[in-house]
Amino acid sequence: MNSLVSSKDLGRHTIELLLQNAQAYADTNQVGQKHGTVVNLFFENSTRTDLSFQMAAQRLGLQTLNFTVGHSSASKGESLLDTLETLEALGVDVVVIRHQIDWPKELEGCKLNLSLVNAGSGAFEHPTQALLDAFTMRQHFPSLRGLKVTIVGDIRHSRVARSNLHILTELGANVQFAGPDFFRPDDLPEVPWVDLDRAVEETDVLMMLRVQHERHAESIDVSSYHERYGLSEQRLARLRGDALIMHPGPVNRGVEICSAAMDDPRSQILKQVSNGVEIRTAVLNWCLQGGKHGKLVSA
Repeated sequence: MNSLVSSKDLGRHTIELLLQNAQAYADTNQVGQKHGTVVNLFFENSTRTDLSFQMAAQRLGLQTLNFTVGHSSASKGESLLDTLETLEALGVDVVVIRHQIDWPKELEGCKLNLSLVNAGSGAFEHPTQALLDAFTMRQHFPSLRGLKVTIVGDIRHSRVARSNLHILTELGANVQFAGPDFFRPDDLPEVPWVDLDRAVEETDVLMMLRVQHERHAESIDVSSYHERYGLSEQRLARLRGDALIMHPGPVNRGVEICSAAMDDPRSQILKQVSNGVEIRTAVLNWCLQGGKHGKLVSA
């Protein structure tokens, strides 16, 4: 079976395959039935990612087991590896993991005879979100080559920004970041950091990110943030007529984005949600291909 642990594990060919399969599911609403068991191992709260993985598994005819951390041995100190080995012993085929830590690094070198899907790992990766974002863009632009994508906000703490950077670059898009300097990441010096007001008038896709208050030691002045770095009504008026507005959610209205932008016809925010089901169906189907075999899990 295949694992999707990092967006960097995906080359252009596999990305294109997953996007094409997702579009086929969207066009026909038909998927071949699979056999297997999926466990959603979520150590972080989630609405969109959790429910869309559940819906994707159901569409494929897979048995879905939801893992509640508070009712599990993880609450008693069991390690992630021990939990996964337990699930493997129970005959589980695919484990979808969302965790506040960089869990792929924790599992480097471990042999597991099941498929792992990264549904979020700290501030490091969220590959299926990046895939659904690329999928949403492809529904509006015939090609992403040369497309200018501006990702705005809390880049330093954003796994969405990091995964999108790889996926979109593989597809030929030009990615740039914007936001306050204290959100500028130290690990991505090669990515252009641009002025938001200038970018708004030039970009093809404007992707706003949530301010992740839970990852900050100090509070953020939300009113000041919206005025200086949010998609305000004034900036919305200057956005190109054919540009797309995107946001991975959950949205803080009046902070990173105004309500008018949410309701604007250029907004793809709810379309991103529905596309998440198609992409995650394609990913789970891809993971189950080839049958079980031992493999090294790497970040």
